Amino acid sequence: MTSTSEPHIADVGTSPTASPLRRKLLRAALTGTAVTGGAWALGVPTASARTHSFDWPRPVTPEAALQELNAGNRRWRTFRERHPHETHAVRREAVSGQHPFAVVLGCIDSRVPPELVFDQGLGDLMTVRSAGEVLDEAVMGSVAFGVLELGIPLVMVLGHQSCGAVSAAVHAEETGEKLPAHIQYIADQIKPAIDRSVAGDARIDATVTSQVRLVRSRLAAEPDLAARIATGQVAIVGARYELSTQFVHQIA
Repeated sequence: MTSTSEPHIADVGTSPTASPLRRKLLRAALTGTAVTGGAWALGVPTASARTHSFDWPRPVTPEAALQELNAGNRRWRTFRERHPHETHAVRREAVSGQHPFAVVLGCIDSRVPPELVFDQGLGDLMTVRSAGEVLDEAVMGSVAFGVLELGIPLVMVLGHQSCGAVSAAVHAEETGEKLPAHIQYIADQIKPAIDRSVAGDARIDATVTSQVRLVRSRLAAEPDLAARIATGQVAIVGARYELSTQFVHQIA
């Protein structure tokens, strides 16, 4: 059973130790940061490693990051969007690096774009999307990069009402029908989350929630992420987006 209250922090993680040169090179390569060879040679932090220079406040704790997502979703569902951080100046400044405050692992569904659902702008969110929030090595690595290399304090696993990937997985499990191409892989990954205590549409809806819980628990069990959760600097939370109300609420 899901909660309809505002999301709250469920778990919290350690700041990484100083990165050696090779990690600085990796950060610069993966974040698109422009850094000179001289800066590397002198050990000057890259733009993505140092404190950001953006002229708006950025949440730096799990609690503050979740509060910002809550506020953005409230604006979205009440048609009071601000469409922040899209100006020419912001676009120019973003060339030097990125400083997102949350990782959102969501579904590929076109009706649930995180930047719109949370009314955020350029550089605010690192979004990772796969059908049914399915985890594989690429998805896991993408989430880990945001936390371990960019120091993002919040990861949200975001499922949604009427998820087609979940529906396909439930249908395949109930009928034994093989799904085409690589879609069967998605169904196989969701299968452990299928809630067999209910039937019909209720099974699909319950499995949406169960899948979020499963993915969240798998992320939280990763040793590098778990170490940061244990010290309170990182939180990994599960949530659902209801298409009918546009409300995001936490899954306990």
